[in-house]
Amino acid sequence: MKKRITILLLSGLFLLSCGKEQKVLSDTAAPIAVKVSGTAAESQSPYVTASGKIEAENSANLSTRMMGYVTRVHVKVGQKVNAGQLLVSISNTDLQAKKAQVDASILQATAAFNNAKKDYDRFVALFAQQSASQKELDDMTSRYEMAKAGLEGAKQMRNAVQAQFSYCNITAPFSGEVTNTFVKEGDMANHGMPLLSVEGASHLQVTAMVSENDIVSIKNGMTAHVLVKSTNESIKGKVTEVSQSAKNTGGQYLVKVNLEKAPTTVLSGMFANVQFPVAVQKQPTNTQY
Repeated sequence: MKKRITILLLSGLFLLSCGKEQKVLSDTAAPIAVKVSGTAAESQSPYVTASGKIEAENSANLSTRMMGYVTRVHVKVGQKVNAGQLLVSISNTDLQAKKAQVDASILQATAAFNNAKKDYDRFVALFAQQSASQKELDDMTSRYEMAKAGLEGAKQMRNAVQAQFSYCNITAPFSGEVTNTFVKEGDMANHGMPLLSVEGASHLQVTAMVSENDIVSIKNGMTAHVLVKSTNESIKGKVTEVSQSAKNTGGQYLVKVNLEKAPTTVLSGMFANVQFPVAVQKQPTNTQY
């Protein structure tokens, strides 16, 4: 009997506590929707940021117009070179033989011209003395002009051969550094095939790709800040080129920034972030919670 009374009392207390919890929950106020409207300043950055790569302002892949074996590579990768310095030599045996033929033709044309000139001068004097006819003078004049043209043609052929010799001796177009060599001694050099590459180390620039949403803010001549990732150095730069077409760059516009006083630790090929200062416009925003 006592056990039953105890169970009834505990059951009553449990029901009483549940009823109080339900009452507390029912008394809690429901959340109220609040609408906030006004003008808020957007937290925009005062810079347009783009990723780019440092490269030399002057760079060239050197090749030849002649076909022949590479006899010697005079430089190595990383070597400093001066403008006009010999870099690669290509076999010119065939060209030497052609030059000998041209020199012989010049001697022959010179002899023919000298004889024709003597005869022409003599017939001019005879014609003045009425000792030669007009036809004889005209024939001698034609012979003289042909000999003169033959000599000039032989000289021009020699100039062409001399120009071909320059393609057998590849020289540096400007002062800089050899960045790569594509051939070694004994390789066959073909027309248009790259032999080595040279970059001018005095002037560096950054080539960056800017999205179509930001390109309108980039102007030629504006100042930019370049942060080199590997060295964590900040360099001042100036925009020198702004592309107006993204046809061949996948929707990205090419922008070139010329670096001012780049330190020696900054090298061609390093990646960099470029910051272009632009005006930030505040726009009204409506926010609903």
